Amino acid sequence: MQSIMRINCKPFTCLVVIAVFASSPEPSQGTVVEPVRARHAMVVSVHELASQAGLEVLRAGGNAIDAAVATGFALAVVHPQAGNLGGGGFMLIRLADGTAHFLDYREKAPAAAHAKMYLDRRGQVIENKSLVGYKAVAVPGSVAGMAYARKKWGKLPLARVMAPAIKLAKEGFALSQMDCEALHDEELARFPESRRIFQRDGKFYEPGETLRQPELARTMERIAANSDDFYHGSLARELAAAIKKGGGLVTAADLAHYKVKEREPLKGSYRDYQVLTAPLPSSGGIVLLEALNILEGYYVAGMGNRTPQFIHMAAESFRRAFYDRAEFLGDPDFTKIPTEGLVSKQYAGAWRQTSMDAEQATPSASLKRPPNFGVTRQRSAVNLRQEPTDTTHYSIVDEAGNVAAVTTTLNDNFGSRVTADGLGFLLNDEMDDFTLKAGVPNMYGLVQGAANAIGPGKRPLSAMTPTILLKDGKPFLVLGSPGGPRIISTVANIIMGVVDFRLNIQEAVNAPRFHHQWMPDKIYVEKDFSPETVAQLKKRGHTVEEDGQWSDGECIAIDLKTGDRLGASDIRNNGKAVGY
Repeated sequence: MQSIMRINCKPFTCLVVIAVFASSPEPSQGTVVEPVRARHAMVVSVHELASQAGLEVLRAGGNAIDAAVATGFALAVVHPQAGNLGGGGFMLIRLADGTAHFLDYREKAPAAAHAKMYLDRRGQVIENKSLVGYKAVAVPGSVAGMAYARKKWGKLPLARVMAPAIKLAKEGFALSQMDCEALHDEELARFPESRRIFQRDGKFYEPGETLRQPELARTMERIAANSDDFYHGSLARELAAAIKKGGGLVTAADLAHYKVKEREPLKGSYRDYQVLTAPLPSSGGIVLLEALNILEGYYVAGMGNRTPQFIHMAAESFRRAFYDRAEFLGDPDFTKIPTEGLVSKQYAGAWRQTSMDAEQATPSASLKRPPNFGVTRQRSAVNLRQEPTDTTHYSIVDEAGNVAAVTTTLNDNFGSRVTADGLGFLLNDEMDDFTLKAGVPNMYGLVQGAANAIGPGKRPLSAMTPTILLKDGKPFLVLGSPGGPRIISTVANIIMGVVDFRLNIQEAVNAPRFHHQWMPDKIYVEKDFSPETVAQLKKRGHTVEEDGQWSDGECIAIDLKTGDRLGASDIRNNGKAVGY
């Protein structure tokens, strides 16, 4: 297939490269299947029972926001690795009347937190202190966020919306092979309540056995009766006492001071589509838009899906966007962030004009910003740790056209591994998402700056990227994923699959993924890429590392001709798209 790719177009000059690109994609993972099609409504999540909980509420007369809350509480029961009461998240909403809203219920640092709390006397990061145990716990926001969303935009009473989750906790559900394997987590065994509930005191669950969580059911019943009790009542006092007993910092006063924040969704465009995505304190939306803005200047479709040329150019775009993430991004309530400049088309054009090379990788250590867009600080390369299944995303579209994209997290797999005594739910280890020490990588290998330093009441920088694409003002795609920093590249991979390569949403979700995050200076690829593709990337100067499979796209497309909802659950996991 002969195509024209425009590169390095500067004033008065334009280098035009004529090239022949292979148009066939890398083999997809398994047999390509069509998305699940439904006429009226769709719910897609990592667990079928959670998706069914959302669908039940829709059939009972609820809207997409009711279903999002129902699905979220159900995930706290059936997917304790990431679904939660003791964590936080983001909810991106686009209502049928055209208005868009973004709820930030990200966890916050307790009042006693300080910038050096995870350093030893020599100023070195203490291993695992920000990851495991009570001192890793930040003030949870999930209950506040879901209750806020239901109250402001939902239609049904909270008790009705939570009923499916309460039933699942009380009556139990059958565990899958994947569930049982996850519950063998060694760190869970360090904490008596976690070991008792999730590991039967060492008598591990087998596939098909039923996990019942009566303490969690009672806690949910109390929330359903009065959600404010979690932050200002007896539930708050019990939670604070449990954390204090374990040596943690979160107090009843911290819980009482927690507030959900409504923020303006970040808005941009990619080709002929409008993009609604996550604003700060998520880095996801800024990094996503910056990378897409850079790529928009090239004829990506002509490069061929998953070809070395396409992967090279996309990775170079990711490299630059993540470089800016490390330098600038943090909690916008505490730090002034140049968001408008970072997501501008002009800034992306400046990157293309000054440093993008169609044939050769730019070493991350030598990367320099276009003039007048900030000062470069050099850092040494670091190693990326293996990513846990720490976060979960779900997508919902209802019959009226209301849309919800929700990403929620405990941070690490099972969070801090601590289960609150008598309350039955796991607590987050979100404090690790702060900059523990400038220039030192966190659990995802991300190098972060002073803008994301620990401070009382601050929300740590996130990579969660719930996103909605519109076509001519109408919802077209609902997207998101877990995966730490790979959330951002996963969402970008799926968008490019649909928009540039005309894949259906299931094909785009299934397609093999690649990722670059500036440091470490590597392209990570899933196992399905051919040796020839890897060799071509290395020839262009990239270090390439195969890293299994990652992320979990739980996405929906809307057929703009028929209005049908097309649900795509990731084949990498045991999720399910359900609709009617």
